[in-house]
Formats: sequence, C-alpha cells, structure tokens
Amino acid sequence: MMARPRVLTIAGSDSGGGAGIQADLKTFAALGAYGASVITAVTAQNTRAVTAVHEIPAEIVARQLEAVLDDIGADAIKIGMLANVEIIEAVAEGLAARTAVPVVLDPVMVSKSGDALLREEAVAALSALLVPRATLITPNLPEAERLTGMPVDGEAERERAAAALAERGPAVLLKGGHGEGPRLVDLLYERGSIRRFEHPRLDTRSTHGTGCTLSSAVAVGLAAGRPLGESVERAIDYLHGAIAAAAPIGSGHGPVDHLYLAAPMAGEGE
Repeated sequence: MMARPRVLTIAGSDSGGGAGIQADLKTFAALGAYGASVITAVTAQNTRAVTAVHEIPAEIVARQLEAVLDDIGADAIKIGMLANVEIIEAVAEGLAARTAVPVVLDPVMVSKSGDALLREEAVAALSALLVPRATLITPNLPEAERLTGMPVDGEAERERAAAALAERGPAVLLKGGHGEGPRLVDLLYERGSIRRFEHPRLDTRSTHGTGCTLSSAVAVGLAAGRPLGESVERAIDYLHGAIAAAAPIGSGHGPVDHLYLAAPMAGEGE
C-alpha cells in the first residue's frame, strides 16, 4: 500500500474548530494526507471573537517538533500562528537541519475577528528567521503591507510587494481576499514571474479559517511531490469549493466546509 504524504502543522489551536490546527488537520485528511501537529498556542475562540490566548512555552513547542520529526517525519510543513519571538526562534532552530523539507509559511498576525495573534515585536523575528527559510509564504493584503511597509491597494502595487518579499528567498502567494470587487485575484510570484488565479467573490460569511486552509492544502500538494504552481492551483480550487459548500455555523464568520469532497453529512440517508 502506498504511504500517505506526511504533513506537519505548526500553529495555534482554535476551540471553535474552524481555523488553526483544527482547520489544518481537517484539510490534510480531506486531501488524503497524514497530519501531525505542533501546537504553539491555545485560544478560546468562536466565530465572533478570540477571547483568550495561552501561549505554549517555547521549550514545549521545541519538544513537540523534535518528537514528530525524529519519528514520524514530514514531507512538508505548514506554519501558522507563532504568537511570540521565543516560539519563532524555537521553530527556526528546530527546522535548521531540515532544509530539504518544503515549508509553507502563513504569516498569521490577526484573526478573522480582528484579534491580534502575533505580538508586535515578533514581526521582525518572523521576517528574519522564517521568511527566508520558507518555500512559499501566503500573506493576505494587510500582512503583506506590514511585512514590506509597501502599499497594496492596486494590482501593480501588490506585484511590487510580492516581488519585495520574494527577494528574501521564498515564492509568494499574495492572497486577494481582503480586496474589493466581484472577482478575487490571488497572485503567485515565483522566480521572477507572476501568475494570476481568479475566482468570483462569494457572498458569504463562512470565511473563518480560509488562510489556514489554503496554506495547508498547498502543503499537501508539495508533500505529494507536485510542483508549486500546481499545488497552489489545486489548493485555491479546493478552498473555493469549501467556501461555496459551507453551511452557516455560529453567529459570526463561520468556517468553510473542509470535508465537502467526502461522504454525505453524518445521519444523511439513514
């Protein structure tokens, strides 16, 4: 029997189940990968707000990472919420000897509800220690603006911001979800060229965890040995379908339907 691709997520836990570790593991399973996890923070969170955050001690983060990689291993790694400088340093050190493993870095800074998930003083450490190590980074528009200090209002400005980030080493998938207009455009900057991915913008509140889901889906593609462009294209199509299929959950920004490709809902047809 062929082994499933192994994908490790390093991220925070979302008690509401729509983002973070929970979204990552659901995405891995939905797309046929084996998922392992390193938890960096525990959040009290629902579709409306993040009401509390407990940051895991950096030593425990390092021990989780060591435990998974020394036994199970990983064919790709997705990095999400890292919370503080000490955790960023622990993750960077833990990955230092794993240079052959592709890394998808989602530079999570603020939750869908507007709550901070990365300390202000940690942005520089993220940029210096992990952005150059990543195979791909997947910032949304506010994150790209914060990482580069450049405006991202129009597509030409977004291309310049993506190019500036790519100069630090990784390919860049600049997500257009925070933009305006009836069409959503994501830009992939890789080796000096730009590729556009365009979808109709869906009128829905079921958008919680979209960034986590997209970066995790790209990581699955890379773990399976697919080229970056194909992995990104497949991931965007998967996320678009998950948003379109989502039923309302909660009273705020509900989660996407990670399992829309799987069997019917529990109890259906009984």
